[in-house]
Amino acid sequence: MEFDLEKPLTTSHESIPSLFHIESDHMASRNFDVSVRREALSLISRFSCHFDPFLPYLAVNYLDRFLSNQGIPLAKPWVVKLLAISCVSLALKMRETGCSVSDIQEQNNGGFIFDTRTIQRMEVLILGALQWRMRSITPFSFIDFFISLFKFKDPPLIQALKARASEIIFKAQNDVNLLEFRPSIIAASASLSASHELFPLQFPCFRKSISSCSYVNEDELFRCCKLIQETAMDGYESVLEGVSSSNTPVHVLELDCPSSSSDSEKKPSDTTTFRVESEIIKRRKIGGFKNNSSFQRSQVQQC
Repeated sequence: MEFDLEKPLTTSHESIPSLFHIESDHMASRNFDVSVRREALSLISRFSCHFDPFLPYLAVNYLDRFLSNQGIPLAKPWVVKLLAISCVSLALKMRETGCSVSDIQEQNNGGFIFDTRTIQRMEVLILGALQWRMRSITPFSFIDFFISLFKFKDPPLIQALKARASEIIFKAQNDVNLLEFRPSIIAASASLSASHELFPLQFPCFRKSISSCSYVNEDELFRCCKLIQETAMDGYESVLEGVSSSNTPVHVLELDCPSSSSDSEKKPSDTTTFRVESEIIKRRKIGGFKNNSSFQRSQVQQC
């Protein structure tokens, strides 16, 4: 059965609590040569450029976890290339693409060409370092859970938010500094960042929903959001911009969403929100809306 990053477990008892419980077993660390990772990332990107982005994402996940647990004693170019192509090969097998690693090497001919046996030996070495945990728990495993906290009823809104959050996760993977955060925290931060971009009027409520989740550490969420903003938000405003002039995590993430006995009467429907937010996004893309005072006030508007 093809491996789905959003549903990593195969048992009938798969649940969100179980994912939170074991996600640390699938984490990498920064205890390796960053230059080796940088070179391997470039190769993985080249080898997998014709596939959907989930395949290189999985290959890089294997790379990071391997380097964290095993490393390579001799960081020669051919060794790094063998490691990269082997990670892609394992990802291909897990995703059941029907493509062989030989095809990839032929399409990217340049330098060393490895035979099947050499690649298989490297694969076994990688598998051993990963303790054969190939059904990786990644931020994608938690996206649906965190988006469900926003309580959207309109499927197009959910899909738009999920698509942008996924894009942020893909971009953020290249930053080695994010390896210190649990996959769930990265998912929460990406969801929060995406909600700020797409639905700024409701952002205070979204922030409260995620920061009050029992699985989320607010300090980690703040630091991860800030890092994602710096590394994966090119062309977008800061997730924290316009919300508060203070830079302290407590002040930013503990701002309660305004509420009153008439909240249910004031809260716009998903359809109304979509029309309002679409107009905001359109104005932001034109370029004249950034830093506008009306936009700043929209960040603290009641839900």
